[in-house]
Amino acid sequence: MSKFDWSDLDAHLLRLLVTVVEAGSVTGAAQRLGVTQSAVSHLLDKLRAIVGDPLFVKSGRGIVATARAEALAPQARELLAALERFAMSGAFDPTRWETTFTIAANDFQRDVLLPSLMARLRQAAPGLNLRVIPSDVPSLEMLRHEHCQLVISPRPPDGADIVQKRLFEDDYRVFYDPAVRQAPRDASDYLAADHATVVYEPRRSLDLDQWLAAQGVQRRFRVMVPGFAGLPSFLQGSNLLATAPGLLRLHLLRGLASAPVPVPCPAMPMYLIWHMRHQHDPAHRWLRGELEALVPQAVNPARGAPAGTAAG
Repeated sequence: MSKFDWSDLDAHLLRLLVTVVEAGSVTGAAQRLGVTQSAVSHLLDKLRAIVGDPLFVKSGRGIVATARAEALAPQARELLAALERFAMSGAFDPTRWETTFTIAANDFQRDVLLPSLMARLRQAAPGLNLRVIPSDVPSLEMLRHEHCQLVISPRPPDGADIVQKRLFEDDYRVFYDPAVRQAPRDASDYLAADHATVVYEPRRSLDLDQWLAAQGVQRRFRVMVPGFAGLPSFLQGSNLLATAPGLLRLHLLRGLASAPVPVPCPAMPMYLIWHMRHQHDPAHRWLRGELEALVPQAVNPARGAPAGTAAG
């Protein structure tokens, strides 16, 4: 009989389980947790004895989670969230908040908002670590299973337990290399050109591209990349056009020229998305407020720093 029982469980073991499942390796988990691989292995042995399951088994050169580990990980996330709420049941003090907060955002949203957010957090919540994962096409499971605590995306998943709030709206522009070509003169010139665009895996095109196609606007796509960060190297030195959010001129597409899109197209909304379980959590509300407060300055750097606004 094992010398361990359920009362030996603590937050360290729960965090370990979640981290190894997410990282998919002992080495990766050790790096995220800031401990040695031997420490991770030791704690895994203790956790295995408590739950009576190997939890992770070898597969080729790596490891894979057992069915029991996959089932336990969501429960561990819920328990960790409950422990965090318990610890902060009084007045919330961000200076005492020590956690890793995960936000899902693609390269556009990431570069426009999250460096500024991290700068604010360094001052207001020095114990908070920010982890950024790609949102691709956001799914309900990302939030329901606590793969992340927030999603920033123009595509809120549809679910009764999901909350969304519009952050800002951006206009699309046509980007090009001015050393090679001029901006498209009109719609005919635009449609006759070769284009580059973004297609998220698995083969999910941009909302704009879907909208234009539905309006009968047919373009010839010569290059399709999995994110906006892939566009500059293809545009530079070529006559390709890319129709993308205008704010990219401040970040990923800085150095390229841009012009208004010569065909009618909608604006692109951007939403902050979270699960209902966090709606009234004081720490989550505070971080949402910090992110909202930086939006005016991030989307229009020419303005002065805005006053903070409270999250809903």
